Amino acid sequence: MTRPGNRLTRTAAMALLGAMLLPGAAPAQSPFDVFNFFTGSLPDKSAAPAAPRRATVTAQQEPVAALPGSSATPAWSGEDGASGHPLMTAQAIREAAANFDNCVAAFWPDAARRGISRESFERFTANLSPDLRLMDLMDSQPEFTKAIWDYLDILVNDNRLARGREILAQYKPQFDAAERAYGVDRYIIASIWGIESNYSTQMGDRYVLNSTATLACVGRRQAYFKDEFLTALEILHRGDLRPEQLRGSWAGAFGPTQFMPTAFKRFAVDADGDGRRDVVDNPADLIASTANNLKKDGWQSGQTWGYEVVMPQGFDYMKADRKQMLTLAQWEQMGVRRPNGQGFPRSSDKAYVLAPAGSEGPGFLMLNNFRTIMKYNPAEAYALAIGHFADRLRGGQPFVQPWPRHERVLSRSERLELQQLLAQRGFYRGTPDGQFGSMTREALRNFQASIGAPADGFATGDMLERLRGR
Repeated sequence: MTRPGNRLTRTAAMALLGAMLLPGAAPAQSPFDVFNFFTGSLPDKSAAPAAPRRATVTAQQEPVAALPGSSATPAWSGEDGASGHPLMTAQAIREAAANFDNCVAAFWPDAARRGISRESFERFTANLSPDLRLMDLMDSQPEFTKAIWDYLDILVNDNRLARGREILAQYKPQFDAAERAYGVDRYIIASIWGIESNYSTQMGDRYVLNSTATLACVGRRQAYFKDEFLTALEILHRGDLRPEQLRGSWAGAFGPTQFMPTAFKRFAVDADGDGRRDVVDNPADLIASTANNLKKDGWQSGQTWGYEVVMPQGFDYMKADRKQMLTLAQWEQMGVRRPNGQGFPRSSDKAYVLAPAGSEGPGFLMLNNFRTIMKYNPAEAYALAIGHFADRLRGGQPFVQPWPRHERVLSRSERLELQQLLAQRGFYRGTPDGQFGSMTREALRNFQASIGAPADGFATGDMLERLRGR
């Protein structure tokens, strides 16, 4: 749920996505799982980076600690990581894996400083083994991605909406209590639950302690995952959760709304007063903890996340920027309107324009609460799905404007070429890597403006052809 810097991995909801959307990626609250469909990259969920153990480990046979009932996982490829990081070479991974026991044992002084007993430390770390398959997942760079409209089609569907309405009715007292205590919209909480884990049916099957121990001792994000590992130990030592409950995504997110261990530590609450903060099997704790997370991340009570809007003819898409926060009244003065003809309930609210599919697709005005959702997971596509799913749960309609479904999503090699061509023309000053971020979008906008096209920053096959000069 909350990720230091950027966030999201849930084998739960996002294993769903990892499997459905990304060839070989994983899913909430972790630092790696949800793909940003607008930028063409996996968000680096922890602003500051930072994840083995046992003797000789090979690509064909590496030990993996698992809980009873967990499914077998594919073996590590044995190849260097795609990131090119020195700690992600096959040799470095094997050496770190061989030193896994020593690495974990060296965490004892830090664990003791957190109040973890020696007995708990020995008991919970006794059978851990490096899961080197995580190295492939950490450095996966899918060649193709899903378009935003395909992403929404997968996540916001009739079956999931029907189950969401059942959940809202079944746990109405718990949602009532959470809304009173935290002022967070119940439909947003139910939406996160549905999208993160498909209402607890896809929460991931890797043992969180083993995954975080692996990532704390092997690979390029060891400092980050050391904190997650030690915090997972704290959770077990305190007794909030049992080991068999601590299953999750490859990067350590667990539970129906996919908390990373450190997010659990900051936001989990004991809503029913039973002495445990059980965000896995206790609906009261789960709902209240998710609400507390959003509230502390800046959720504003009584405010929506955003509005679908129609952009006026000739709109300057250079204004479609997160930094351009204007009042809804000011956007109206520029001709931005809601497609159903309704006005904005509070014209003084501030928002920015988001055009995820460029000038040919729907436009949106995003308020503060959209930014709050993005603190839960920094991908715009994810936050849009959460907001839209919540609106549908409360009885709202699908988006009115059509998506440009005729457009083809660029492959990674094409994204790399586009960056290189932008650089050759003097628009892009970064290092071409095939991953689209704000620098690429700005460069593409400037190129589009130079040729008289709508400067919406939307990378299409046509824009690539224009750059090629064809």
